[in-house]
Amino acid sequence: MSAPRPGRVAGKTALITGAAGGLGQAMAFMLAREGATVAVTDIEGDRAADLAARLNAAIPGAAFAYAHDVASEADWERVIAAAVADLGGLSVLINNAGVGGPLAFVEQDTVENWQRQYEINLRSVMLGAKHAMPHLRAAAPASIVNISSIAGLAAAPGMGAYNATKAGVWMYTKTLALEAAKADWNVRCNSVHPVFIRTPILDPFVAMAGGDEAKAHERLSRGIPLKRIGEPDDVAYCVLYLASDESKFVTGAEFKIDGGMTAQ
Repeated sequence: MSAPRPGRVAGKTALITGAAGGLGQAMAFMLAREGATVAVTDIEGDRAADLAARLNAAIPGAAFAYAHDVASEADWERVIAAAVADLGGLSVLINNAGVGGPLAFVEQDTVENWQRQYEINLRSVMLGAKHAMPHLRAAAPASIVNISSIAGLAAAPGMGAYNATKAGVWMYTKTLALEAAKADWNVRCNSVHPVFIRTPILDPFVAMAGGDEAKAHERLSRGIPLKRIGEPDDVAYCVLYLASDESKFVTGAEFKIDGGMTAQ
């Protein structure tokens, strides 16, 4: 392994799921700029490879990429084994992969909708923690950061599966935090809860506004006290703090990246 690059997470090795999307990319670049070596994974392996290539062009040796279906336990075992071998260990796990679903009220909702969101949003977090934990313990001090949502703390009609799975991430994070703390593993676990962030996940809202992005974002920001939607780096800076040893006394906590929305 080459000498660690300087930064707030110098020498850390991090695996980020769902990294081909807007939030995942921002996290990967943020951690790499601050000294970490990152494993970026996504079900779209070509996009993960493209991200790693861009990272390595900017910061040589900063990234490795893997195709990864987070709903598959076999894929978790394969990817973690490869990442540990390539990175020389694993000290940070960021469970970022997630999906939404159609607006579906209870009488029109489907088991298939719930199953898909459960497997990708919640079950994947358990699988990641299960298979990463031995390596995180070996690399301690270590950190798990689970990306939930404001929708895991505040409900909305027609979003039953998303609300329930993201709330599950929130509570499971606390379970992991307590298990690790009581076992003296020196592995912290926290959850991050963004509201509307400027990523492709807002594309359906833009489409509803007739393709007018500014109008869509203005509508979405009406309930946010800071009167704007968030940027990917707003989330990435929080993840950076939680991945770093700066947060060594922080575990079992939830971080709201919501412009004050849930303070009302």
